[in-house]
Amino acid sequence: MNEIYVVGHRNPDTDSIVAAMSYAALRNALGDRNYVAAYLGHVSDETQRLLDRFGFQPPHLIQNVRTQVSDLDYDTPPALNATVTMDRAWHIMREQRISAIPVVNEDGTLYGTLSAGDIATYSMNTISEPRVESLPLFNLLSVIEGRVLNDTGDLVDSVTGDVVIALPQSCENLLWNGKDHIVLCGDQPDMIRRALETNVCCLILCQTEVDQELLADARNTCIISSPYDASRVARLIYQAIPISRPCHTDDIVCFHLSDYIDDVREVVLKSRYRCYPVLDQDEKVVGTLSRYHLLRPRRKRVVLVDHNERAQAVQGLDQAEILEIIDHHRLADIQTTQPIRVRNEPVGSTNTIITEMYQEHGVMPSPAMAGLMAAAILSDTVMFKSPTCTKRDVAMAERMARIANVSLNELGKLLFDSSFDGKSAEALLHSDFKEFHIAEQNLGVGQITCLDSEDMLQRREEFLEAMRHDQEEHHYDMVILMLTDVLMEGTQLLYVGSDDVIRNAFSAEPKDNSLFLPKVMSRKKQITPMLPALGGLYPRTSHKDRLPPVLVFLSISCYTDTNHPRRYRLCTSPYIWVPAAAPTPIWRRPSGNWEHGSVPQATRWSTAAPKPASWDCWPRAHWSRAAASSAWSRSASWHRTCSTTA
Repeated sequence: MNEIYVVGHRNPDTDSIVAAMSYAALRNALGDRNYVAAYLGHVSDETQRLLDRFGFQPPHLIQNVRTQVSDLDYDTPPALNATVTMDRAWHIMREQRISAIPVVNEDGTLYGTLSAGDIATYSMNTISEPRVESLPLFNLLSVIEGRVLNDTGDLVDSVTGDVVIALPQSCENLLWNGKDHIVLCGDQPDMIRRALETNVCCLILCQTEVDQELLADARNTCIISSPYDASRVARLIYQAIPISRPCHTDDIVCFHLSDYIDDVREVVLKSRYRCYPVLDQDEKVVGTLSRYHLLRPRRKRVVLVDHNERAQAVQGLDQAEILEIIDHHRLADIQTTQPIRVRNEPVGSTNTIITEMYQEHGVMPSPAMAGLMAAAILSDTVMFKSPTCTKRDVAMAERMARIANVSLNELGKLLFDSSFDGKSAEALLHSDFKEFHIAEQNLGVGQITCLDSEDMLQRREEFLEAMRHDQEEHHYDMVILMLTDVLMEGTQLLYVGSDDVIRNAFSAEPKDNSLFLPKVMSRKKQITPMLPALGGLYPRTSHKDRLPPVLVFLSISCYTDTNHPRRYRLCTSPYIWVPAAAPTPIWRRPSGNWEHGSVPQATRWSTAAPKPASWDCWPRAHWSRAAASSAWSRSASWHRTCSTTA
């Protein structure tokens, strides 16, 4: 797993998708061929028109970046066919120092698993039951290095019977007397003749030859010659059976490359096996997974573009390794375990930053890619009318347009002069929709940019109904929809939530859940920056737990040691001023050694600090060395004030 996914935010807009594509193309052009552009969710109609215009396919779609089996360094032992001998399988397991091996069918699909325990169990069973059933002749010849001596043997495909070693002629041997036997003989002409007379299934000659006359008389017996002695042949016969017989085929626990590690761990903890087959999307075996592989999994590597907020990022980001962030939004809440490269600049489009990176590295984008980046800048800056637009955006868009040999006006019409007929209100709402977590509130803000907002306002009730549904389903505190009119250079704001919030935020009077905001074109610069300061937004806590603003007054006193005039000690007495209406359970006079451990606290309260109007003074108990020892005397005092908020 070497891919590095370059991915934008959820519900991606044109700038997000094009930024992923352009940056991946830049890195690949610089020699890093493992960068893959990806996107989340649905490709909007606007973006699809641009991709079709310049001959691109949408990038790689990913749902999340949770760690999967494909991200692990799982073992890749040879997958043996079910017809392979047990002897061969044992040698492979011993050479590669593995305790289990997958068994597959002819097409590579899983047949079963063979472990060292399965081999040992079968071998022990042969002691009490010295018999083989339908042993393929090819397997037998391979294991004992034998060769067929007569024509009858050439016509035999398998042998079945009890395995018997012929005793010397002086000993009466009644262990075999029929066809259902496999007899092992040394240089024993009488035993060989007897075996042929009784028409045993198979006669194996160990380190000896046989007269041609006897071979001619053998019409029903397969005669095989082996260079090994009878004792070794007797052991090797049982190793010639196909591994399809001793292997485990029932209730096999296996995993696919697409399975998530969290789910795999739960299954492994409940099972007793040491290794588990790994299958690809075609159900073919690609390796084996053991418990130790789960201890240190490799995380997916990602580059985030056009966002740096967890609520907008790909799911499972906490399990991924973030390598880089390229963005033009406010800094949010994404954290990393190690230092990374971050490029966040106050421009109107992420693609403006990426075009400058092309220039910095001396890489010329292809005309098609340049056209895409120019269109993305136009889209995010609303044809340079957004307050987020900068001179850098204009310059880079014009440069990319020259490389692509296209007109910016043409691209603007392609972006915004389109019909929204036939699309549901819900689809339009989520075409460019972002989630925000601000002031402990969950907010959803969508934006539809068009050349004429009158047609969109006729569907006002449809939008409000879709927004109410979203608010209820996703537990949003507020849902806002921006109907941004390019020609009017303003935004018709639809909202579901508190009227006071909108009134306080934009200093205007809303009517029927709507408000027109002239010169408002940008979500990230003119809408979301207003949300943290909304008067109607409070932390989602009980009244007694809310902390009001406070003013801290710090009194600093200097004490002199009367026994040692050159020794001084500074002592502090902080006072906390809180609003008179603040709930009383917040701060109380401390009891015991609250602030300074074992140092005794004085009981004296000071009121030297000036009190703001309508505020109550709740001083914290002040202490000094003088309260514990008369050796210290106060020599000087002064006051300093500093403000803070709770």
